[in-house]
Amino acid sequence: MSATKRVAVLKGGRSLERAVSLRSGSQVEDGLERLGHEVVPIDVGRSFVAELLAAEPDVAFVALHGGDGEDGTIQEVLEALGVPYTGSPPSACVRCTDKVLAKHLMSEAGIPTPPFRSLRETAVKDLGAGVALATIEAHIDFPMVVKPARGGSALGVKFASASDQLPSAMVGAFSYDTTVLLERHIKGRDLAVSILDDEALPVVEAVPREEAFYDYESRYKIGMTTFVCPADLPPETTARAQELALQTCRLLGCRGFARVDLMLEDETGELFVLETNVVPGLTETSLLPQAADAAGISFDELLERILGGADG
Repeated sequence: MSATKRVAVLKGGRSLERAVSLRSGSQVEDGLERLGHEVVPIDVGRSFVAELLAAEPDVAFVALHGGDGEDGTIQEVLEALGVPYTGSPPSACVRCTDKVLAKHLMSEAGIPTPPFRSLRETAVKDLGAGVALATIEAHIDFPMVVKPARGGSALGVKFASASDQLPSAMVGAFSYDTTVLLERHIKGRDLAVSILDDEALPVVEAVPREEAFYDYESRYKIGMTTFVCPADLPPETTARAQELALQTCRLLGCRGFARVDLMLEDETGELFVLETNVVPGLTETSLLPQAADAAGISFDELLERILGGADG
């Protein structure tokens, strides 16, 4: 084990993923204390900087999901204060959190991602861009997934199987962000590859028991989803998924740890990268700890390795 450190665990925050972040933070705190570190929990809010400075930590463990924790805001503050922190730098956070930007970068790099288009709310309201939906439908085809450009945990994700369902799906997504991503729905298997220290961990497959897709409740309520790890895949498919995840993380500039979500299409057997999460969940149902366990890495060892990769 590395030398004992004073660790500020950043959790909670103001985003819609606050509840999950509090759970991740609690698990991290328990694990770090078992490892002998001195833990200072900080529920990130208006007094964050004052609390952080008062804590005088050696390092900050970022367990802050969504919003400030994943869009680079917290990372920029920590760098400005000279506090080393876990996970990716601000530039990678910006690239990963903006799903539209990430998909443009992946497309340009030749990484397979579902066909897509994006629209800003102002373009629809002020420029009459709503008439472009017919062209978008022709390019993407149904069924279609409509997502907020930023945010995670499947919050605000809507499905449209026909033209008459698209406007309401967009309204729902716009309630979470001012830009929406319209993406071809890939019918297939929901896979995730976690990256730790530039190495791909075993592939996890998430199989929701009730919902049509892996939604917020399926992700975080125990018993809602069956997880298979390592996923039951042909060796070449596993290797391809892991390689795509590594390529994606390197392209986007991720550091330390991250999780890449993919779909394995039933009809073609092709893999498609959906998105990358720079602060993956660390709850009892989260995919990164499951993948680490399958690789023979205990939860506490996982935390120690994440902490060891902290940089300022």
